[in-house]
This record gives sequence, structure tokens and C-alpha cells, in this order.
Amino acid sequence: MNLADLSCLTPAGSMPLSVNPRLTQAQAELTRPLSVIDETGQSRTIRIPAERGLTLYVDKRELVTLMTLGAHPEWLVLGYLLNQRLIGSVREVESVTVDWDVGAAAVRTRDGIARIEERTARRVVTTGCGQGSVFGALMDDVDRIALPPEARLRQSQLYDIVNTIRVHDSTYKAAGSVHACALFVDNRLLLFVEDVGRHNAVDTIAGWMALQADLPRGERVFYTTGRLTSEMVIKSAQMGVPVVISRSGITEMGLHVAQRVGLCAVGRATNRRFLCFANAHRIVFDELPGTEPVATA
Repeated sequence: MNLADLSCLTPAGSMPLSVNPRLTQAQAELTRPLSVIDETGQSRTIRIPAERGLTLYVDKRELVTLMTLGAHPEWLVLGYLLNQRLIGSVREVESVTVDWDVGAAAVRTRDGIARIEERTARRVVTTGCGQGSVFGALMDDVDRIALPPEARLRQSQLYDIVNTIRVHDSTYKAAGSVHACALFVDNRLLLFVEDVGRHNAVDTIAGWMALQADLPRGERVFYTTGRLTSEMVIKSAQMGVPVVISRSGITEMGLHVAQRVGLCAVGRATNRRFLCFANAHRIVFDELPGTEPVATA
């Protein structure tokens, strides 16, 4: 990842728009070996995900502890702050320093976060694995989200996405017990992330996206192995993603939010089967047997 040169300040001391925060690259080992006894009474060695705590400090103020694999902790921290609406851009952050020896991530902002105590006072425990949490005000801005009205995904592209995930090399195949999320443009895979909770995986992708100067043109599609809860739908919409695909189902509140923001929510997507729960007009059905490509009304 190429980071901008932080020394290129303007004469007035203002920061150019292209400058990203300084980041450590503190990737941790994702799995560890474990000796187990199988159903035959024999001992064998397997690998399990190496879950660890990462306590987030913002300007020396402890904010939250995230349980994570530790694959891309700096992206995770940035995405968490963005998706919680505590920062509006990664340019507000001067640096993110991760130290696994103490299990901490230190964030230094350029000008502080206004009203941080008030904005983080109310927490909502989510349905995320290991009980995630979001700050209560997250739901307040849902109606301000504007997704591209013309965005569409072809049925054939949806099948390509599901197959790409199926054959992708992953920690899940080696050790199980993790969730995966992925960002596509049309049916092209841009980033694949796994973590112990789906909320961490989506935050990591959000952090990576925010650091990119220019994402490829096309329709953004988000894939998750987890349920389409309200948290997942809101975060996807905040990232400007109009179509979300899950191999699992959807919750009632997730459905409600998807309908409000115009997000196409697709679930139970395995092989060549899927269910569209909301905004099916975004799918172009080009692989219906015996028919010409059509779009729903």
C-alpha cells in the first residue's frame, strides 16, 4: 500500500486532500496449531483462528476493544471510526499505530473528534459474533444515505461472485470459525477479508476503501458470509454499496433498513440459488431459462 508523503504541507500549514494517515503494518499470525483428539481417539494437529483483543485509543482516550484475527488492524481501525461516524474522512487521522505486544491501537487525529464523549455515550449491543457494539446515533443518519439509483447487477455476475468466493483460498478453509466479507466491482474481486466477526470484516474493507485514491469504475457489490443485520446493511450503504449478497439470511430490521435506503439485499446465495429480499429492481435477470434478459419492474 502506497501512503502519501506526510511532509508535503502547504505554506499555510493546511493538509492536501490526497494525504492519508501514517499507518503501521502490524499484521498478526492468523491461525495457530492445536492438538486435538478426533472421533477415533487419535491425536492430530489442526489449525484454529488466532483471536486477539485490540484496544482502540483515540487521542489517548480509550474507546473500545475489538476482538479480531489481526489481518489488517489499521484498516479495521479506520473503518470502525468511519462506520461509527466518528470521523468523516481518513484525512482527519494523522496516524494509526498498532502494537500487538500490548494489544493496542493508538489513533492520533489532526484536530480531535468533536463531542466524542457525547457521541460515544450510548452503545447498542449488536448481533455480531462475540457481541459487537455500535454507538446509538448510527441509526440517526440512515435517511441521509443516497445510493446510486441506476445501479444494477446482472444475474450472471451474481453467480460469478458466489463462485469466486467458493474457490477463494481462505482462513475458513484452513481453520474454520471465521466470517468473510469481500468487495467487488461488477464481478471483479477487489478485496477479500476474514475476521472473527462480520462487523470487523466490513469495517476493514471500509478502511481500505477510504485509503484508495481511485476505485475502479462499475457497480460496487458487497459479499458477506454473515447475516444481513441492520448493522451490516447500514455499514454497506454508508460505503456507497447498492447491492449486498449473503450466503445467510436477513433480519427484520436489516430488511427495514435496506428498504429505506434502496439497497438490494440478496441472501441464501449458494451455487445458482438466491433470494432477493429487497429492491429486486436492481437485478437484471439474464440467466432465466428460456427467456431473454429482463429487469424487474
